[in-house]
Amino acid sequence: MSSDTVKIESIEKFEAVIGLEVHAELETCSKMFCSCRVVDSTESEPNMAVCPVCAGMPGMLPVVNQRAVEYGLRVALALECHISPISIFARKNYFYPDLPKGYQISQYEEPLARNGRLVIETSSGQRIVRIRRVHLEEDTGKLTHVEDGKNSYSLIDLNRAGVPLLEIVSEPDLHTAEEVRIYAQTLRSLLRYLEVNSGDMQKGVLRIEPNISIRSVGSQELGTRTEIKNLNSFRALERATEYEISRQSDQISRGEAIIQQTRGWDEARGITFLQRTKEEAEDYRYFPEPDLPPLRVEDDFVIEIQRSLPELPMARQRRFQQEYSLTAYDAGVLVAEKAVADYFENTAAVAGKAGVPAKMTANWIMGELFALHNNAGERIETCRIAPESLAKLLALTTTGEINQTTAKTILQEMFSSGGEPEAIVEKRGLSQISDKNQIASLVQRILADYPEQVTSYRSGKEGVSRWLFGQVMRLAGGKANPTLVKQELERQLKERG
Repeated sequence: MSSDTVKIESIEKFEAVIGLEVHAELETCSKMFCSCRVVDSTESEPNMAVCPVCAGMPGMLPVVNQRAVEYGLRVALALECHISPISIFARKNYFYPDLPKGYQISQYEEPLARNGRLVIETSSGQRIVRIRRVHLEEDTGKLTHVEDGKNSYSLIDLNRAGVPLLEIVSEPDLHTAEEVRIYAQTLRSLLRYLEVNSGDMQKGVLRIEPNISIRSVGSQELGTRTEIKNLNSFRALERATEYEISRQSDQISRGEAIIQQTRGWDEARGITFLQRTKEEAEDYRYFPEPDLPPLRVEDDFVIEIQRSLPELPMARQRRFQQEYSLTAYDAGVLVAEKAVADYFENTAAVAGKAGVPAKMTANWIMGELFALHNNAGERIETCRIAPESLAKLLALTTTGEINQTTAKTILQEMFSSGGEPEAIVEKRGLSQISDKNQIASLVQRILADYPEQVTSYRSGKEGVSRWLFGQVMRLAGGKANPTLVKQELERQLKERG
């Protein structure tokens, strides 16, 4: 029996139980406990935004960033959490080069919020994932490991040290790599809607850590878990989860025990690898932060934040289905990114007045416009085509002034130059040919040029008509009205047959 067969059989015998820890940097102007400004640690000069507080100098006192608390509450309320009126900051003690104080200020026994939920849409239906806790803490610095000939050393950049970090911990309610990916994507979309995190995973502002264990199918007991650290792409998250489920299942099938540990992900090799034996809470020696008083959140402050929350993705998806008669899939794609949803609504508002169906607007955005952005490696936030301009292009197509093929050509030019559709049509003479006499002449010319194909059609090979249709459109430079061409071609072929 092959090793692949063993893995498949072992996976079928076991069920994965997965909870996620998500660390999201909050987009505040200053750090969590000091006045240092937050800079892009991937682009800025190292150690340019550091002060005695975030560098961990003796005698320095931290002060809580109120905006970070507000952003944390926005997320907690959107996740339907219970807000703690009093939460406690604690010292989480561990020694690592990128932790300048030798401890991290975090929250443990009394977090900012508890007991929420996030609804996700999977291929097998809707799932509710329970949120265990949402708490505030500070980020660490960044290490760069250098191999320089005979020497190897590490460089430390403390620009990121002290940046506000929100940790969102789910209950172990997930069971597949697909569910893990969808949960992470749904949460990222929510954070972006709330405008508290950019979602730029490549820059490390959103880091995901799955805790994975395996148990026999039907069992209610939790197995020993392993944690995969600092995954910063959905592809890596899904692949790492799949690998770890397979690794643990195979190991248990061979009678080997799973050891609780922290593992890393090797993208090139497609495997997880041991980093260290997993610490328990007592290893961190948590105790209340003596330099910070309890964080008290007033009811009026919470109510004010609740009222300021925007329309969230799932509510917006339902509205798109009802208001624009879109399918659940189309609405889900459009609302996944707030900028895309806004672009669609702005386009549909103008296009609808010109008689363009909302479904048509959605199709062009998800199809042609997405393709142009993907090929250019750009996001819709930088799109040179204003929603009003796209609406005008779709209106020209709906009224029959141009056909779909011509519209795609014009869209490409608009994307490159930012020009208006009417000006491009006039400049390049792209108006659709809808004159019946002109179309009849084009069809007549093609049928005269290809008598063998006409004979084939007359002998029963009706598929030849599609080829002849293509020749008429080519002769017309793609500008002929396709409906009129089809009708005229059928008429003339019948006359000849």
